Amino acid sequence: MKARSKELLDRAIAAMVAAIEIYNKPSFPYRAEAFSILAINGWELILKAKWLAEHNNRANCLYVYEIRQKKTDGKNSKKRYVKRTDAGNPFTHSLSYLGNKLIESKKLNPLAWNNIQVLIELRDSCIHFYNQSPIFRVRLQEIGAACAKNFATAVQDWFGRPLSEFELHLMPLAFLDLPTCNEGFLLNAEEKNFLSFLESVEQSTYNPDSPYAVAVNIEIKFIRSKAKDALTAHISNDPTAIPVRLTPEQTRERYPWDYKTLTEKCQNRYSNFKVSSQYHILRKQVQEDPKYGHMRYLDENNPGSGKKPYFNPNILNEFDKCYALKTT
Repeated sequence: MKARSKELLDRAIAAMVAAIEIYNKPSFPYRAEAFSILAINGWELILKAKWLAEHNNRANCLYVYEIRQKKTDGKNSKKRYVKRTDAGNPFTHSLSYLGNKLIESKKLNPLAWNNIQVLIELRDSCIHFYNQSPIFRVRLQEIGAACAKNFATAVQDWFGRPLSEFELHLMPLAFLDLPTCNEGFLLNAEEKNFLSFLESVEQSTYNPDSPYAVAVNIEIKFIRSKAKDALTAHISNDPTAIPVRLTPEQTRERYPWDYKTLTEKCQNRYSNFKVSSQYHILRKQVQEDPKYGHMRYLDENNPGSGKKPYFNPNILNEFDKCYALKTT
C-alpha cells in the first residue's frame, strides 16, 4: 500500500498532466479557465503530499482544528476538535496555509509560490467573472509555462522523481491564434487589475539564476536542420495552415536586404544585369512571394506609416533563372 504522500503525489501529477493536455488541445474555448483550475489543484495536492512527508504521513497534520463552546456553560473548551464539512469529512488546510508554512520552513521556493499566487488570481478571475481580452492568452502562456516548469522542478527536488515520462510543456505561443503585436486591446477593470498585479510580482521577484520563475518568455526560431525527423515548415498562404508569427527582430533577420542591397548583390552576381524596367518588373513580381519579400512598416508600431520592401537572400534563386552568373 502506498504511503499517503506518494498517493497524493500521483494525483498531483495527474492533475497537472490533465491541465497541460487540455491547454494543448487545438481548439478549446475554455482553455485558460480549465488550465488554471486544474493546475492549482495539482499544486494543492503536491503541497499536501510534501506536508505529509514532512510529518511522517500522519493524516491529521492536514486537518483544520477548532475550539468549540461547552454546552454546559458556553465557555470555550480546552480540547480542539477537527473541523468538519457538511458531509462530516475533515476540513484540510488550504493551499495558502500550506504554501506560507512551506515558505517559512524554506521548503518551497518563493518564486514558485509567487507563480502559484498569480495563477490563483487568474483562476479566481476566470471563475468569478470572465476574461475576454486576447492578451490574457499571451500572459497565460508565460504564467503556465513557468507553472509547469516549477512543478516538475519541485517534484524532482522534493521526491526525487523525474517527470521525463510526461511531456510537461505547453504548446508554443506562436501556434495559438493570437493577435499581432500591433493590435490594440480593450481591457475591462478586472483584467487591468490582474495584469498590474502580475507585473508587480514579476518586477519584485525576478531572478534569472533560479530554476523557478513567476513567468517565462518563449521564443521560437526556425533554423536549418539535417535531422531526418526535424519539423518541416514553410511559408504558405493556405488559410487552414497553422499560423506562426515572427517578432519584428525575427522579421528583420529573415528579410535583411533592402532595395539598395539587393541591387548591389545582383550587380556583383550577374554578368548581364542592368537596373532596367525588366529588373523592376521581375523584382516586384518575386517580392509578392512571402518566401522572398516582405513589406515592412517604417514605424513598426504604427500600421498607418509608410512601407518599404525588404528581401530574403533566397530571392537570388529566382533571379538566377533570368540572369547569367559571372564566371570567376
